[in-house]
Amino acid sequence: MAGKVAFITGGGTGIGAAVAAQFVAAGGRVVLMGRRLAQLEAVASKLGGLAVAGDAANTDDVRRALAQAREKFGRVDVLVANAGGHGVGDALSTDDASWALSTRLNLDTAFVCARELLPELIERRGNIVVLSSLAGHFAGPGVVGYVTMKHALIGLVRSLARDYGRQGVRVNAVCPGWVRTEMADEQMQVLVDKYRLADADAAYDLVTRDVPMGRAASPEDVANAVMFLASPLAAMVSGSSLMVDGGASAVDLPTIAFAHGA
Repeated sequence: MAGKVAFITGGGTGIGAAVAAQFVAAGGRVVLMGRRLAQLEAVASKLGGLAVAGDAANTDDVRRALAQAREKFGRVDVLVANAGGHGVGDALSTDDASWALSTRLNLDTAFVCARELLPELIERRGNIVVLSSLAGHFAGPGVVGYVTMKHALIGLVRSLARDYGRQGVRVNAVCPGWVRTEMADEQMQVLVDKYRLADADAAYDLVTRDVPMGRAASPEDVANAVMFLASPLAAMVSGSSLMVDGGASAVDLPTIAFAHGA
């Protein structure tokens, strides 16, 4: 990644911060965009990066952030569309505002950033890595907004890969299962309260009980996959979805009862 510049949304915590650290360790430079400037600056200051506060779904904010990126580093070679958020609730409990928020946080952020960066990525034969989810291929309970938008991100990746491949732009998705981040920790607390578990570790054990590798991913595990797809090692990989789920998507749900004797 020597000399390359990555524009990373949601770069202040979790997966985004881990990607930024690995990108710089590989010789690159990073621009971090998100809504919470203090967190972005805490990461960027350690890495010699640029932190820009803004809404990645807002065209004006993205254009301002890209202008600052070019002023500081002169270029952008890679977009890591990592910004996202919850879409909690089933269809009957999801009102228009909740649906619109899920769309904005998960889908619009990736689309707007990709659209605004595409001319430069075409010029530099750069690439895009979108953070979707295991929920981009399968449905969890009571998260219709999140599941729908993560599925939509796979469609966005395929469409961009189809339209701009001949112009040298690769586009791929990374689809994690459970990852130990602040957002996931909040979900674990729901299980701690529901089942009176000892702590978040017990909740992570519960949600990964049927995952072949038996654990949640770390942000660094996911960052490794992002780095591969963004690198020349993946020069012939485009329009793909790389699962980083510990084998969860390999499990046949109807046969789980045999494993547990129930």
